[in-house]
Amino acid sequence: MKNRIHELKNFYILWSTQGLSQLGSAMTNFALTLWLYQETGSALQTALLTICSYAPYVIMSIFAGALSDKWDKKRTMLVCDTFAACCTVLVFILLKTGSLRTWHLYVLNAVNGLMNTVQRPASDVANTLITPKKYYQKTSGLRSFSGSLITILHPMLVASVYALGGMDAVIAVDLSTFFVAFFSLLLFVHIPPVKASAAGEKETLFASAKAGLKCLCQNRMVLMLILFLAGVNLVASAFDAVLPAFILPRENGGEAILGIVTSFAGIAMLTGSLISSVLPPPKDRIRLIVATMLFSLTTDNFLMSLTRTPITWCIAQILGYLPVPLMSTNLDVIVRTTIPAEMQGRVYACRNTLQFFTIPIGYFFGGWMVDVICEPFMERVSTESIMAAMFGLGKGSGAGMMIFMLGLIGMVICLVFGRILKKYHYHEPV
Repeated sequence: MKNRIHELKNFYILWSTQGLSQLGSAMTNFALTLWLYQETGSALQTALLTICSYAPYVIMSIFAGALSDKWDKKRTMLVCDTFAACCTVLVFILLKTGSLRTWHLYVLNAVNGLMNTVQRPASDVANTLITPKKYYQKTSGLRSFSGSLITILHPMLVASVYALGGMDAVIAVDLSTFFVAFFSLLLFVHIPPVKASAAGEKETLFASAKAGLKCLCQNRMVLMLILFLAGVNLVASAFDAVLPAFILPRENGGEAILGIVTSFAGIAMLTGSLISSVLPPPKDRIRLIVATMLFSLTTDNFLMSLTRTPITWCIAQILGYLPVPLMSTNLDVIVRTTIPAEMQGRVYACRNTLQFFTIPIGYFFGGWMVDVICEPFMERVSTESIMAAMFGLGKGSGAGMMIFMLGLIGMVICLVFGRILKKYHYHEPV
């Protein structure tokens, strides 16, 4: 036990403090999302917040990995986190002066997304460098655990902190967690350098990005898994865009219920993370990834859309999110053990572009469908129709219809890629 703690000391410090900082950022983002929905009442305009975060991330990720492989990982993370903190300070100033507008949030989210574009591959490689191979599954499970804990805590903490001190207190918590993470990384975490080849040092930005794509294309199994997850992310992001429009307008909904339902997704992921960190390696990691996503996308979307009570919505979140850490842990192990460490920054960046480019599309698709198609359609249906029986009436019923459609789309994606991925076999490293 003592030996394991010593071997993972750097990981534990980085994991815990960065997780704390992410919790603070999630609290601010959640509070600003609620503020924007109250200001506009539009699912699409609220979804645009996330679209602005992911658009630069998707567009620039393929080049950011090349920079990440060339730059010092620790310095890169420190600089990117500092820029993100400056954006939070600017939001605070705009709020205090009464000048905050919707477009300000879009621009600042885009800057945050750009910083995350560079920071994320550096962080992924840093975790590889400070973790012995024998602990990959355990540390992947712990990273999923912290992500789940953040999902659980941030809606409830926002409600409590906001009630006590308003948005000022939420932003103060965010900045406090930033300082803890910044100085912990600066003073206490040692990240070993990766010696790039002479050719790699001389590579141009485009050549480095091309090398990452080439490496990924040579690993067809990893490429197909990434494309599969791109389809999953399309459905999941559209669901996230629709969920506020589904719960907030309901008589038995509102902000508190949205926070509770969101927290249950985190509870489910927390449980799944704990399970994934102690389970032995599965016999077939690829099959497990597809099966968990098929179960997740169908149960959550169908049960959520066809029921009317917060209790069943929470159950839907539990069933939908419990398998997610099992998927992400196994995917993480496959990528880390298949791709050489000196190429991981570039490959992770290419993965981020390919796997996450569907997220802004999904958010736009979900918000647009609710505002323009589904809600107007449900306003015209008769009280005796089968659509009214399935999704109810009034504002929010169109969002329920959209969530049901997303369940059907997710099921098709899983079945199609399940057949494609059958021919690939992953072999555990010795």
